Amino acid sequence: MNRTRPVIAIDGPAGVGKSTTARVLAQRLGYVLVDTGALYRGVALAARDRGISWDDEEAIVTLSGEVALSLEPGADGTPRLTIDGVDRADEIRRPEISAGASRVSAYPGVRRALLDIQRSLGRDGGVVLEGRDIGTVVFPDAEVKLFLTASAEERARRRARDLQDRGMTADKNQILSQIRSRDKADSTRPIAPLRPAEDAVILDSTSLDLDAVVEHVLELVRSCDSSGSPGGSTGPTVG
Repeated sequence: MNRTRPVIAIDGPAGVGKSTTARVLAQRLGYVLVDTGALYRGVALAARDRGISWDDEEAIVTLSGEVALSLEPGADGTPRLTIDGVDRADEIRRPEISAGASRVSAYPGVRRALLDIQRSLGRDGGVVLEGRDIGTVVFPDAEVKLFLTASAEERARRRARDLQDRGMTADKNQILSQIRSRDKADSTRPIAPLRPAEDAVILDSTSLDLDAVVEHVLELVRSCDSSGSPGGSTGPTVG
């Protein structure tokens, strides 16, 4: 596609810092930010509200086609998820809803229901999308693809700190167990498993701070050539 500004796809496992990286990057570039994972979290939360088991695939798929999910810009530029017109952005960040999101995202019908929403939000470029299958499924033609990773222990530490900053209680050992469980579920699901796109740059952020990660992505954006592809080699592991 010939877009005047690129689509930036940031994928990676739970707790790796995709949301923070994407938010800062979008602010620096003046791009639109789309948190695709929030949509799956929204389905999980809506199901819990309605007393629907996350194991009830048929009911979850029906719900995903009926519930009104929307991403509205927050004061700091972070998209805030509304469910049927009500802001639920803080609730979807709880660890139990994260686990539910992993469950419901494995259903093909849910992924189909949310795919058009995700693509419509980014088709014109000038957008940063973060999730788990942006570069492989949602926007396989994205001009910039980054697969962000870090050790499970570091991700648990970051998630615990984030929850504490939000005024929530956080058990690091419990979060670590949940992260490992979600990693396994996300990487082994039959539909859109978590994996780097073949042409994605893989960045290990275990020992990197936010500024270093953001600067690396900015370099990828700057290196986009006229064909819309990042310049230089693709697919390396960095860090």
